[in-house]
Amino acid sequence: MKKRKLGNSGLEVSAIGMGCMNLSFGTGKAVDISEGVEVIRAGYEQGITFFDTAEAYGPFTNEELVGHALEPFRKEVILATKFGMISEDGGLNSRPEHIKKVADASLKRLRTDYIDLFYQHRVDPNVPIEDVAGAVKELIDAGKVRHFGLSEAGADTIRRAHAVQPVAAVQNQYSIWTREPEAEVLPVCEELGIGFVPWGPLGTGFLTGAITPDTEFDSATDLRATFPRFTREAMKANMPLVEMLNDIARGKGVSTVQIALAWLLAQKPFIVPIPGMDKLEYIEDNIKSASLELTPTDLQEIERRLAVIAIQGDRLSKELLSLSEE
Repeated sequence: MKKRKLGNSGLEVSAIGMGCMNLSFGTGKAVDISEGVEVIRAGYEQGITFFDTAEAYGPFTNEELVGHALEPFRKEVILATKFGMISEDGGLNSRPEHIKKVADASLKRLRTDYIDLFYQHRVDPNVPIEDVAGAVKELIDAGKVRHFGLSEAGADTIRRAHAVQPVAAVQNQYSIWTREPEAEVLPVCEELGIGFVPWGPLGTGFLTGAITPDTEFDSATDLRATFPRFTREAMKANMPLVEMLNDIARGKGVSTVQIALAWLLAQKPFIVPIPGMDKLEYIEDNIKSASLELTPTDLQEIERRLAVIAIQGDRLSKELLSLSEE
């Protein structure tokens, strides 16, 4: 597995990380603990060293699963988790005292004495980002956290946070059909030496080619049931994108997944995607993308063909979009 550095942070990770959320939450029923442990450990054995979770996934159960799975080789991996999405009274909470409580609880669930990368899960409009950065700085000084990250943050927030405590990575949704970060966030990350970690790099499943307009999502267990981009009409309208990726993949003798991830890797050297991997068979396919190099001609062809495809539907539900700065 090739390695990449997350900006100037000093964090070196596998070029493809593992998003662990889907094992417990978000896109269907949670897998059995034993199955989840097997998937995470298989990822490590095949070269993945960057694992992503959050207290909100489950909630709490995903951190417990990840902690159990990674405990035997904790020192060999980079472990990222998040704070601020949930609280006792519901909703966002990034008050400094709460951040410190979350850190202690996450450390226990993750079976570790330090968190490599601690993201603010969503920007809290009620707490100045300088106070958030200051609280994480104190956790870093105490040895409980090693690096600070932001998720779904805008350019101004990133700059203000970075001035208090250097931001190691920004994790926003980014893929070939969700390109909002290109306008402001990616340039700011490049300027300040911050790594960028795309979540949903495979379009929360759509870019794998396994989803059709007839695919149905269980509203009880699958967040996509509320996403406008995953209505039957929108999926039908967006199929030309998948067909284009399929066509390019056939021409190279690779999978659609590999094209979608290789495209992201080609955008900037500090980008490290974290596709969700909830099945053993997904791991090898995802990892192969790190070795697939798209030529400038390939990338120009993709852009040319993308220019005539209009993506239909918002990327998230109104409720989730309201929590994002992008």
